[in-house]
Amino acid sequence: MIVGLIIACEVAFWVLLAAGLAFRYPLRMPRTGLALLLCEPLLEIVLFTVTAIDLKNGAEPDWRHGLAAVYIGFTVGLGHATIKWADARVAHRFAGGPAPVKPPKYGMARAVREWRTAGRWIVASVVAIALLQAAAWYVGSDGETGSLRAWQLRMVWLIGINVVIAASYTLFPKRAPAEDRKPAKLP
Repeated sequence: MIVGLIIACEVAFWVLLAAGLAFRYPLRMPRTGLALLLCEPLLEIVLFTVTAIDLKNGAEPDWRHGLAAVYIGFTVGLGHATIKWADARVAHRFAGGPAPVKPPKYGMARAVREWRTAGRWIVASVVAIALLQAAAWYVGSDGETGSLRAWQLRMVWLIGINVVIAASYTLFPKRAPAEDRKPAKLP
């Protein structure tokens, strides 16, 4: 049941996002669009509540409960950036908004971008780790929490991977191609 609810929450996230942006821009009903976008966090509250009830009713914590915590963490850490990304593109396409800014490809600007991305993934992982820990405490010492601990370890690995990627762009910044670095010729 938990996995089905996670899938339903993911589908509902994209449906609410599409509906919110459709009302906001093509249909020119920004308040309705905003209301739909503000419903996004309700999905995580429902998932959190159902997972807690499932554990309270005696379900053994397993990978599904861990996946629910990870999904909520990822939505907290990455959801806002995803909505902002989609909003910029729909505003440009349907409301005459400015073209979305292309992310930097080279140098320290790219490194800063990578650290921001890593920061989002770190927030997502830390939220997931905290929820997994809360679930372990909620179950207590009587329950088997090994699967929850395994998810926590995966989140620590995810943090490490993101830090290594961001650090690599800081220590070894990608350089612009040679033709982009040549000074312009004067007439």
